[in-house]
Amino acid sequence: MHDERVKIRKVEVLSDDWYLLKKTTFDYRRGDGSWQTLTRETYDRGNGATILLYNRERRSVILIRQFRFPTFGNGHDGFLIETAAGLLDHASPEQRIRAEVEEETGYSVGEVRKVFEAFMSPGSVTEKLYFFVAEYTPDARIGGGGLQDEGEDIQVLELSLERALQMVASGEIADGKTIMLLQYAQLHLLPAAASVN
Repeated sequence: MHDERVKIRKVEVLSDDWYLLKKTTFDYRRGDGSWQTLTRETYDRGNGATILLYNRERRSVILIRQFRFPTFGNGHDGFLIETAAGLLDHASPEQRIRAEVEEETGYSVGEVRKVFEAFMSPGSVTEKLYFFVAEYTPDARIGGGGLQDEGEDIQVLELSLERALQMVASGEIADGKTIMLLQYAQLHLLPAAASVN
């Protein structure tokens, strides 16, 4: 049904350098049945995965800080605090996130649990992101800091969930995937204890 509403007319590759940027002209059948010709640019960088490490006893989470040039170009200092993440590169989301979390944070984790998946910028980017959570223990850290040959220079942060949520409110944490996982943790993993009157 949905594919009957879209007819591709022309696809042009605008750039195939870092990732793939395409311009597509297509006919779209509107809700009233009329057809409209539209043009859209899409950026294809593949799908990715991200993970929030948490510790129930400490009520803490592991985040990373790294330089992100696109945010620097948009008025931010560029040093974004975020959850560990990476592109799938032909691996399953579970396989990739296990390797990525170890490379970036240095923590080796056991079971990873997928909690949801989402398109993060569907107006122009094709990427679907798989969201995971996993428990960590302080003694499970064996390295971290990212891969130098990939330009990574990562600082690992252990924060209380309460502090991380304060940093969202103050704007110190401004990364969408991280905010989503911190809110998930607040609701489902580390809910605040009920007050006793």
